[in-house]
Amino acid sequence: MTLKVNRRIVDGGIARQLSSLNPVLARAYAARGIDDASRLRTSLDRLLPVGTLDGIDAAVDLLLAHRRSGRRILVIGDFDADGATSSALIVRCLRAWGFVDVDFLVPNRFDFGYGLTPEIVALAAQQSPGLIITVDNGISSMAGVAAAREFGIDVLVTDHHLAGAELPAANVIVNPNLPHARFGSRALAGVGVAFYVMAALHRALADNSYPLPSTWLDLVALGTVADIVPLDDNNRILVAQGVARIRAGRCTAGLRALLEVGNKTLSNVIAADLGFAAGPRLNAAGRLDDMSLGIRCLLTDSMTEARALAARLDTLNKERRAIEATMQEQAMAAVRHLEDPEVLARRGIGGEGNANGVRYGLCLYDPSWHQGVVGIVAGRIKDRLRRPVIAFADAGDGQLRGSVRSVTGIHARDALEAISTRHPGLLPKFGGHAMAAGLTLHSAQLDVFAREFDAEVARWQQAGSRADRIDTDGELNADEISLSTAEALREGGPWGQAFPEPAFDQHFQMRSSRIVGETHVKMWVELEGSGRRFDAIAFNLLQGRPALRGAGGALALPRSVHLVYRLGVNEWNGERRLQLLVDHLLE
Repeated sequence: MTLKVNRRIVDGGIARQLSSLNPVLARAYAARGIDDASRLRTSLDRLLPVGTLDGIDAAVDLLLAHRRSGRRILVIGDFDADGATSSALIVRCLRAWGFVDVDFLVPNRFDFGYGLTPEIVALAAQQSPGLIITVDNGISSMAGVAAAREFGIDVLVTDHHLAGAELPAANVIVNPNLPHARFGSRALAGVGVAFYVMAALHRALADNSYPLPSTWLDLVALGTVADIVPLDDNNRILVAQGVARIRAGRCTAGLRALLEVGNKTLSNVIAADLGFAAGPRLNAAGRLDDMSLGIRCLLTDSMTEARALAARLDTLNKERRAIEATMQEQAMAAVRHLEDPEVLARRGIGGEGNANGVRYGLCLYDPSWHQGVVGIVAGRIKDRLRRPVIAFADAGDGQLRGSVRSVTGIHARDALEAISTRHPGLLPKFGGHAMAAGLTLHSAQLDVFAREFDAEVARWQQAGSRADRIDTDGELNADEISLSTAEALREGGPWGQAFPEPAFDQHFQMRSSRIVGETHVKMWVELEGSGRRFDAIAFNLLQGRPALRGAGGALALPRSVHLVYRLGVNEWNGERRLQLLVDHLLE
């Protein structure tokens, strides 16, 4: 696929209203729709009012009733970083606010599957809880909620995933993505929903001796960034406040330890560090082992214990990376096989739309693949091919479990729902968001589903997809490519999903280049027409691009290159230097 650069449009009038800022940062804000400097304020008083989240008053009443009863409360979370931070947040709050018996139970994804299943409810029932609180899951758990109610257990569902046609029969549901929800943001992560519920509870308790829920905004920031939800104004406030607390050293021992093992200095932490250093290590527990390891790391107040748990999580993350590397190689080999014209014709996927041997949507499966890593692999292949990808793993009993990663303009969950509507029974279970979703499938139906997924993605493509588009903030002049600009952009965040870090594109002359590690390329480039040269690095540039290696394995890069890059700050031996972070080398 040939990638096309789309330069964001900047309203000069808006940019001038932000004239007190670094001019590059002002242009970036204007291009992202910031039309008033007040929107850049990230104080907590700008959060959407707690009481406007649908169902929150009923949730507080239910929690207060169980506080009075003194019966056990079990928090049941998802097995990713959002679920772990949500679980830790609620357990910490309730224990600090006079609830006498609070614990968590996290389903092992390999034994119980996703969400509040009847099996995990049966396990929970052995502890005789009076209330189950789901975090980052539950909105599609009809059978599990029904099982809990049969046991006489009340259920409070807090979730942010899209709801299906039927809602579970929980006592209370709090979810900003319910069809008729009135809350001002549908972008809250699961931990954001949990924070709102806890904030409302704290207000109802009206006890000034209890710590504020904002005490744990570091957890909210971590879960929000790691779950890659859109950073609308509300989420930017939550993340900015959490990052500020981390920088001031006011964060949980577990998060401090995770950042330490990721070689991050607390005082310089930015949102991206949560997504690339802390998040993956926390997620590794749920992917390869048991997320209770990650939750315990976030619950402990002992730095000794936190560092021991973080070290274990770091080891798991290294194991995950090794598994992922092998699976990626196998996945790319599968892509080359699947897009062979003879294979396409034999499986009936030729047709007018992809007679050129390219599928619109890819389904990949290998019986050796790890259930906990298929989501990452799907995301990596999606990024490389700019198409929706589903990677499947064997789930036993003739079932496959798949993770979907999509591209802008193609809604992952809605695509699955359309297939399920046309073919009742084909998908026993599915759910998720616009960019990511999960599903189960009978292994015998894989070829049938692959054809349907390809056809469904083709329909979305015909309606207009931006999968081949790279959005940039245009060119910078030579003086703007500087350490001071890089520092201003770094501090101008938090950047993330739907509020992307500024990226630029222009032509450079390649003066020198060398391979670093196996797949990274270090470059020295000169801005055309300026005579100024810059240090640059392109991580994983050689991965899946054998044409960039010449004879004897030497680099075969063109003399003139069109780069899409970001301005980075490279810290080494106490010195900070500008470095161009190359995202794309365009052909």
